[in-house]
Amino acid sequence: MMLKPTDMFDRDREWSQLADFVENERAGATLGVVSGRRRQGKSFLLEAVCQQAGGFYFSAQEATEAESLALVGTALTRHLDPVAPIAPTDWPTVIDILLRLGRERPVPVVIDEFPYLARVSPALPSMIQAAYAPRRAERTESRTRLLLCGSAMSFMGKLLSGNAPLRGRASLDLTVHTLDYRAAARFWGFEDPRLAALVHAVVGGTPAYRTDMIRHDVPRSLDDFDDWVVRAVLSPGSPMFLEARYLLAEEPDLRDGALYHSVLAAIAEGNTGRGGIAGHVGRKTNELSHPLTVLEDAGLVVRENDAFRANRTDFRINEPLLAFYHAIMRPFWSQLLHGSGTARIWERSRGRFAANILGTHFERLCREWALHFAGDRFGDWPTQVTAGTINDPANRTTCEVDVAVIGHANGARPPLLAIGEAKWNEVMGLGHLERLRRIRELIRNNDKFDSTHTRLVCFSGGGFTSDLRERAAEGEVDLVGLADLYAGSQ
Repeated sequence: MMLKPTDMFDRDREWSQLADFVENERAGATLGVVSGRRRQGKSFLLEAVCQQAGGFYFSAQEATEAESLALVGTALTRHLDPVAPIAPTDWPTVIDILLRLGRERPVPVVIDEFPYLARVSPALPSMIQAAYAPRRAERTESRTRLLLCGSAMSFMGKLLSGNAPLRGRASLDLTVHTLDYRAAARFWGFEDPRLAALVHAVVGGTPAYRTDMIRHDVPRSLDDFDDWVVRAVLSPGSPMFLEARYLLAEEPDLRDGALYHSVLAAIAEGNTGRGGIAGHVGRKTNELSHPLTVLEDAGLVVRENDAFRANRTDFRINEPLLAFYHAIMRPFWSQLLHGSGTARIWERSRGRFAANILGTHFERLCREWALHFAGDRFGDWPTQVTAGTINDPANRTTCEVDVAVIGHANGARPPLLAIGEAKWNEVMGLGHLERLRRIRELIRNNDKFDSTHTRLVCFSGGGFTSDLRERAAEGEVDLVGLADLYAGSQ
């Protein structure tokens, strides 16, 4: 039984799935795919699996096909220590050698950065498909557990989809995601939920952003947060300084960098609908389908359907560092590159950070809490949590709902378990409750949801008035503060 290394934080689910895949004793070689954006700890996971199970790990490089074959031959020679060096001249030979590694027992075999190999050898997935033919002796007599790993999300997502050669061949498809906001708070060692939320709004939950990339520099307190942003993110001497730009450069399908940066900048400015993005970029709406799909496939943007308007879709930046870069760094890029006045630039940008980043990020944390951590607090487990807008004909306006918690549809209409408003730095009071009541009445005039038992929820990072707390004690409203969002994360 493979035990998770003691120096590996979290990743219990990922380790368990890998262990089950690798330790399976059944005859026949199997194939798995592991994907995830860079710096999430994929290689750390897979190297640990190979070390514990006596497997073979190879990390590909950007190289020609001939050099890649020579490199894998060198790695195999080092691993097997044969009489003569292994010098393969084609990939089918390499694959058969890898299959022979599992003749005696289940053996993990990892090819990391697989997209590098497939880019210069496009037929490689088809070669693996041929090697894994159901009745081929080299496969049936092997218990090699081959794992293909890559960080190019758009490429890895297509590896097993549609008519791809490897579709139907893999028995594991594992994505290593960023740490959720609660796990990130534990990883950073934060006890103050407000500081945890501020840092997460800048760098998200990528593990490497806590370690080598900022030299383990953690803000010591709320008072140190501003100085930390300047020295760890905005300083040209920090590896984090260029990281947001590299996130796009690492995706091979993002060829027109200027267009993709403009799309992200539009979203960061609050233009989340197709029309708003198109207006900001200066393109027609139908011309944005491809770049938005590519950004979505790369995991950099998420598409969210409006809870109350079926024809409306919003796009949100999935990686906080990208949102921070486009809202704060990109407007002052020339000055930041020069390294002059960095502290002054941040001082000037703090209001923009609060308006363009913190508000929307706090709403995101509230939705994530309602979906993953609230349990049945609102009467049942939610199946979907999103934002939405609903028309108010009497006032000739629309009302925005920051958090709409939707349950499972046992009947004709799904239950709307709760609606909520989220304010990052505002003390919420009876006015917010009255607004939610009005919205609930509007929703009850809409046949899309069963709103009979819809709860009203106020989410605040700034606190609640005593009057609102009294209404909460009477059961009229649920109050969720930062401490509630992070409860259990310490």
